[in-house]
Amino acid sequence: MSLIELKDISKIYRTGKIAFKALKNVDLKIEKGESLSIIGPSGSGKSTLMHIIGLLDKPTTGSYILDGENISNLNSNKLAILRNQKIGFVFQSFHLLQATTAWENVALPLAYSRKNKKEKKKQAMKYLDLVGLERWANHKSNELSGGQMQRVAIARSLVNNPEIILADEPTGNLDSKTGDEILKILEDQKQRGITVILVTHDHKIAKKTDKTIEILDGKIS
Repeated sequence: MSLIELKDISKIYRTGKIAFKALKNVDLKIEKGESLSIIGPSGSGKSTLMHIIGLLDKPTTGSYILDGENISNLNSNKLAILRNQKIGFVFQSFHLLQATTAWENVALPLAYSRKNKKEKKKQAMKYLDLVGLERWANHKSNELSGGQMQRVAIARSLVNNPEIILADEPTGNLDSKTGDEILKILEDQKQRGITVILVTHDHKIAKKTDKTIEILDGKIS
């Protein structure tokens, strides 16, 4: 059984009487523990596909089977709970709170857990250590380099022990050496059994994953 299975997924955005079909009858299977690159030019539909896989958006038509459960008709609250439990996100622009320490940023997904502050910090520190930033835990985000901020973002994506990491252009704002270090950390997570999905326009990055799909004009080619 696949971890993720999309069946005949379409997504239509409407502005008044104008309809734009961002995804067109997409079928996709992603296995547990594999790495996948979604590649395509700007406007191809890759971000829409990522948002649907990441439960940030719902398809207009089609079925989404996650871990054996059809989640297509779940309401927003149930999707949010599922997203928090199963998926960690890494974004090109990091999305860190600037005046907040590294460990507090990592602990953000634990906001709705029953852990107290000491327990949350302990868990955050575990994942900061995993990405080599434990000694930077009390530094605020605006005191960190781009590579360090992306490491914090990866630690944050891991803090709830997700099954899936979704990374949207995770090396886009980094130099090539730092970008390679970030990709190595993501590869290490795949070796730990986490399913890693990269959205990228870079064919060199795509070659580093187990599988690559190309999307153009809302269709997987």
